[in-house]
Amino acid sequence: MNKETIYGLTFEQLTAWLLEYGHKKFRASQVWDWLYNKRVGSFSDMIDVNPGCIELLAEHFVIQTLEEHTMQESADGTVKFLFKLKDGNLIETVLMRQKFGLSVCVTTQVGCNIGCSFCASGLLAKSRDLTSGEIVEQIMKVQLHLDQAQKNELVSHVVVMGIGEPFDNYTHLVNFLQIIKDNKGLAIAGRKITVSTSGLSHKIIDFADDNLQVNLAVSLHAPNNELRTRIMKINKAIPIEKLMEAIDYYLEKTNRRITIEYILMKDVNDQREHALELAELLASRKPLVNVNLIPYNPVDEHSQYQRSELESVRAFYDTLKKQGISVSTRLEHGADIDAACGQLRSKQIKASKDQSPVLG
Repeated sequence: MNKETIYGLTFEQLTAWLLEYGHKKFRASQVWDWLYNKRVGSFSDMIDVNPGCIELLAEHFVIQTLEEHTMQESADGTVKFLFKLKDGNLIETVLMRQKFGLSVCVTTQVGCNIGCSFCASGLLAKSRDLTSGEIVEQIMKVQLHLDQAQKNELVSHVVVMGIGEPFDNYTHLVNFLQIIKDNKGLAIAGRKITVSTSGLSHKIIDFADDNLQVNLAVSLHAPNNELRTRIMKINKAIPIEKLMEAIDYYLEKTNRRITIEYILMKDVNDQREHALELAELLASRKPLVNVNLIPYNPVDEHSQYQRSELESVRAFYDTLKKQGISVSTRLEHGADIDAACGQLRSKQIKASKDQSPVLG
């Protein structure tokens, strides 16, 4: 039997599963507590759980499926993990130390098909979606790393901004969010969770309707269709007008603030006219929109793109401010390691191929 990690079950799903197999409802609370509060690595460690229940769980599930392949630690405390999945695929997860707490950036897919021309994540095409359990397990692996340091530190914030398009893996994403928000377990508040999308408009609408009470960020990176299509091929299918319609629906339905992510690239999208055009695009949405300006992390394979000069960043910021647009600049993390999302994974896979023997 190819066993999935038990981390993929919500509390309600675990309860229903145990009831189906003839166990009492309270068993789910016991198991849940051992998984997320005591954070055991084996079912046999759940010492107050009925032996028959332990045997049943072990027969159908495993707890951990991820294996740490590589870990990089930055001088600023950022830790980038490269995990190996049970099928041998590699994914990235990042722990960032913020003023407001410990934030983990998780991956939702093996590779990415969105195909942004500046992004390291898309260097390798998507091969599959991650299960909700594999996404949850990234949080648990990071938490266990923190536990080992014995400093009583807990993951407090989660950003779904790693490799892949989260809304292209929507069912598993929603399951993941429900699991990490559960008050009996990790209890990560919705206001401390942000999901980032490249702009799948129909899923933004679903996200609004599902009312998950978590934050939404949209990767825009250009203020017009011509430029956005050039750097983000998704814009061919979902132009800015259609994306903005979905954003308007989200804002009206949820009344929640939305973040517009904008990576600044030298002489590509960082000029004053771009800032003015962006301000005009967002003018009617000012009260519920914040623009997050992001320094570009250069990628060897995308050498045509370079980081904007500091003066250009400041000028872009000031232009938006003068137009009444709420704007912030993202703090950098892990600048001295493979900072770009997907970069460590891409390097490791390339190195592995380079070391493979040539057959002939």
